[in-house]
Amino acid sequence: MSESISTAWQALANLPKPRLAELFAADPARLAKLSARLELPEDGMRFDWSKTHLDDAHIAAFEALAEAMDFAGRRAALFAGEIVNVTEGRAAEHTAQRGVGNAESVARAMGYHSRMAAIVEAIHRGAMGDVKHLIHVGIGGSALGPALAVDALARDGAMMDVHVVSNIDGCALEAAFAACDPAATMLAVASKTFTTIETMTNAESVLDWLRGSGVTDPYGRVVALTAAPEKAIEWGVDETRVLPFSESVGGRYSLWSSIGFPIAIALGWPDFAELLEGAATVDRHFLETDGAANLCLRAAFADQYYTRLRRCQTRAVFAYDERLALLPDYLQQLEMESNGKAVTAEGQPVDGPTAPITWGGVGTDAQHAVFQLLHQGTNLVPVDFIAAITPGDDLAPAHHRILLSNCFAQGAALMAGKPSEDLARAYPGDRPSATILLDALTPASFGALIAFHEHRTFANAVLMGINPFDQFGVELGKAIAKQIEQGGASFDPSTEALLAQAGIA
Repeated sequence: MSESISTAWQALANLPKPRLAELFAADPARLAKLSARLELPEDGMRFDWSKTHLDDAHIAAFEALAEAMDFAGRRAALFAGEIVNVTEGRAAEHTAQRGVGNAESVARAMGYHSRMAAIVEAIHRGAMGDVKHLIHVGIGGSALGPALAVDALARDGAMMDVHVVSNIDGCALEAAFAACDPAATMLAVASKTFTTIETMTNAESVLDWLRGSGVTDPYGRVVALTAAPEKAIEWGVDETRVLPFSESVGGRYSLWSSIGFPIAIALGWPDFAELLEGAATVDRHFLETDGAANLCLRAAFADQYYTRLRRCQTRAVFAYDERLALLPDYLQQLEMESNGKAVTAEGQPVDGPTAPITWGGVGTDAQHAVFQLLHQGTNLVPVDFIAAITPGDDLAPAHHRILLSNCFAQGAALMAGKPSEDLARAYPGDRPSATILLDALTPASFGALIAFHEHRTFANAVLMGINPFDQFGVELGKAIAKQIEQGGASFDPSTEALLAQAGIA
């Protein structure tokens, strides 16, 4: 660690840690300083970090840390399409999918999008027959992003019934079969390498189901979403129905690419284009804004405060919107697979904690399940609340009013607490939270919300000095599973006994 970086962290560690109520009392302008609005083409979203322990001194010290870590240089390299995934020698060009980044990469992405738009519109016109259902098989980023977006944006008026299947457990696939008419079903196979065992096994099972249901040309129903188009063609997909994306687009950053095909099928291409533009708005903000005015970097300052300075081991996300029920799952992969590292980008052991465990749920359900720990437990857990002003339902306004009232009340209660002589009824307070409030959940605001979290994750990685774009930690278990499948390998006594009990040995 360089002297300037060490000095920046030491300066942060030496700052006092006043309570939240004291911070508000000491600075009447606190709310204005620590909240901001991001304008989108037709609406916008508000960010409020005033209930975190950030203050002027911490923000200035974190800005010094960002400078010491060459945040501006790392950010420029990301958007220029330079190699930022140093362990794998790759760029990370998800922003190019949204039209922001290296000009050549943007042009290639736009070409891929044009190809995808043509197929999406042909299917919607009926040029590929009477298609009512899409079964999309993938895993990890090839499934989490599409599943979240379809669930969030296509609940009403979807142009097609979409089922995202990721689990190799056959129960997941059978549930999709039960909901689909095989004579009117297409299959999308999403795999960057087109070799992922869970995805390819599920894809073969869908083909078997189609054949067994009387479909004479099941391969004629397949669309492939991959960075290895030659493997898809070799597997049997017609070249005209292979939708490529660039090798520089990582799985958990890929919903903007052809991996987003099921989103476009469910919403229609104009809404998918709006989603891309919402994300591009955040891209431009992140690229062009410096210091704490950069909303993604400011979020990372709060994240680092709690992870590094207060040693918080988890971060909770609660969406007070049923349409965003899958958001905590999505953010788990984005943040924990990106920043769950113990080695710096230079290959040296890190000298402090990196990514916390991301978890969460949906309000108001979570209030009756896990908020006991948040309010009175011994663990300090920073919380993000996410909500939308405009309801997603047509029921009586009381539903949404009560929903938002609970969301805002929880943040207020976590901060204020409530003393009592009866310790079982005492709330210590001084528990931090941040709030992201959307005007409405639209394709544009959804795209902006996801892009904000992508850049927040990258900013955290820069401040920690790690590479957020590799994921070697997922490989070892997969390799051992392959050894088990192939047979002949020996393992520890516990694993051997489990294999024998299950009839696998």
